[in-house]
Amino acid sequence: MMLAQSSFYQREVNSTEELPAQEANTDLQRTNLVGTSNADFPSGDPGMYQLDVTLRRGQNLAARDRGGTSDPYVKFKLGGKEVFRSKTIHKNLNPVWDEKTCILIDNLREPLYIKVFDYDFGLQDDFIGSAFLDLTSLELNRQTDVTLSLKDPHYPDHDLGSILLSVLLAPREEQREVTMLMRKSWKRSSKTQSLRLSDLHRKSQLWRGIVSVTLIEGRELKAMDANGRSDPYVKFRLGHQKYKSKIVPKTLNPQWREQFDFHLYEERGGIIDITVWDKDAGKKDDFIGRCQVDLSTLSKEQTHKLEMPLEEGEGYLVLLVTLTASAAVTISDLSANSLEDQKEREEILKRYSPMMMFHNMKDVGFLQVKVIRAEALMAADVTGKSDPFCVVELNNDRLLTHTVYKNLNPEWNKIFTFNIKDIHSVLEVTVYDEDRDRSADFLGKVAIPLLSIQNGEQKAYVLKNKQLTGPTKGVIYLEIDVIFNAVKASIRTLMPKEVKYIEEENRLSKQLLLRNFIRMKRCVIVLINAAYYISSCFDWDSPSRSLAAFLIFLFVVWNFELYMIPLALLMLLAWNYFLIISGKDSRQHDIVVEDMLEDEEEEDDRDDKDSEKKGFMNRLYAIQEVCISVQNILDEVASFGERIKNTFNWTVPFLSWLAIVALSVFTIILYFIPLRYIVLVWGINKFTKKLRSPYAIDNNELLDFLSRVPSDVQVVQYHELKQDPSHSPSKKKKNNPG
Repeated sequence: MMLAQSSFYQREVNSTEELPAQEANTDLQRTNLVGTSNADFPSGDPGMYQLDVTLRRGQNLAARDRGGTSDPYVKFKLGGKEVFRSKTIHKNLNPVWDEKTCILIDNLREPLYIKVFDYDFGLQDDFIGSAFLDLTSLELNRQTDVTLSLKDPHYPDHDLGSILLSVLLAPREEQREVTMLMRKSWKRSSKTQSLRLSDLHRKSQLWRGIVSVTLIEGRELKAMDANGRSDPYVKFRLGHQKYKSKIVPKTLNPQWREQFDFHLYEERGGIIDITVWDKDAGKKDDFIGRCQVDLSTLSKEQTHKLEMPLEEGEGYLVLLVTLTASAAVTISDLSANSLEDQKEREEILKRYSPMMMFHNMKDVGFLQVKVIRAEALMAADVTGKSDPFCVVELNNDRLLTHTVYKNLNPEWNKIFTFNIKDIHSVLEVTVYDEDRDRSADFLGKVAIPLLSIQNGEQKAYVLKNKQLTGPTKGVIYLEIDVIFNAVKASIRTLMPKEVKYIEEENRLSKQLLLRNFIRMKRCVIVLINAAYYISSCFDWDSPSRSLAAFLIFLFVVWNFELYMIPLALLMLLAWNYFLIISGKDSRQHDIVVEDMLEDEEEEDDRDDKDSEKKGFMNRLYAIQEVCISVQNILDEVASFGERIKNTFNWTVPFLSWLAIVALSVFTIILYFIPLRYIVLVWGINKFTKKLRSPYAIDNNELLDFLSRVPSDVQVVQYHELKQDPSHSPSKKKKNNPG
């Protein structure tokens, strides 16, 4: 079983049928093979091993493109799960990768499968060949060079080329004592084994530091289009973490000004792979160049400005890279509760007190999540049981519990702590069923906005489906505490929102397209109705209403001052707040959006069943890309209008209060300060901003604020379902520290 955290729940793409070991005609050529093998280990041996693999190169690979070449990349699979994917080498039948990966192994009887594919942009990737590496035949603690001949089970006589590897298998030194204990008791119950294995896993999934990367600009890039320009974007990869920049059209000197963070799991650092591409609509993107950043050569707690020349291309990339110590992210048992320790609690409260409002602005708050247990989960196995585990996510921070085998009412009793970088983040807790031979099965999920959390209350959350629109079977018991600094949270609200790296790929969906169209249509209808209302006043359809409107028009125009604009918005917020506290709340759940989301989920289920069939749409990628773009634009426009509405509807009180403060300040400023002075200050700031801070990241505070306000779809997704009356957890109240 592969214990890397991403392999549990990342769905494999372009998968093909496994190559059985007995059918694989594999040619193993080893050098320096002296000593005993591992074949005498028992198949149930729970000892932990580390397999260091260097993917060297390919030789004489099969051509899969019409030009007589291929764009090969390699996948490693262990226990039915993808554990590594190489970069793609374009137009080369003898590619050189020289990529390294480290894999944790607990069962040497499971072979490592190597699969080679030809990358086809927008279409199904072509299978080149596969082989397997028998781990029991490797000698411990010795570097071994291996040549694997590629085969296709459907065409066993075809010569498909070979892959060259260097492998080193060794016991996990830092876990030797725990491994010996597990060897003595490997015949005990599977539950005891899973708990001990999870202790090792828990250590391996915690990151040791954070790599902050700012992509500044590109210089003198290669022209890839007929007009002598390019539409460049950049891809970053560190291990399984990926980031893709925005596209800057028609330039050879793009300005990106984008910032993002990667987690650093290795003590010795790591290598960030960077590739630059030219976007081409409707066809394969052009490769511009690549470079690498070796983090082990950079000093910590210091910002490094790097000018990276592009290999296999032209030009430079300018980056800022900073390595910092890890944030306070931990996993522990219920007995180690930091908030119940009075001394630690006081230190945490002091860290986020008002006196520390300007210290470390990225550290907004502290989150503690107790994952206690689940009840009445869905049976995912043929035995009528499940092997459930939990994934706890906060933006790009992901931690896992251990697996409780053959149980529909598992108890985890684990505590997870996170640093909060944005108080408007949503905590996601997902329950999966572990399967050794295929991807984990989804059992249920809850999404909890941090601002909606009641501190110190043990609560039963009804699990929802993948779309978060309706209930699925089971409940999960959580106890969550949030402590944050309100000033830092307010300032952070006006900064760019953190981008989530692992997102589901956009795909064309009739139901999603219809939903976004209807959402946008409703926003436009509101504006049209307002225009009709004003027009009716001009037409005197209702004399009393038109007379009142005429008098108001004369009064406002005669006495108008600029400060009245934010004042009017302020009055609208106050009026809606008065309606809410007086019990006249006119807000109601959007049944139309909820129904559309349920229809979309049904369509997704149908798509999953037919995912292996090649449809006509796979051959019309250009049309699909345009449709997806229209679909996403409709979503953005509809979400923008809904976010404005929800700001004034007090959907998120914290943001509405923040809007009141901001509008009050704007009103006072506009009332006391002449407009010409305000425009003068604004212009001076705009003209001198680049001089004062050459690498400042451009942002719009208003749009950043609105990005924190949930759209109507998100309101439905985050809405807490009422639990079954049969589940009535005892509630343990504590003082609310937030």
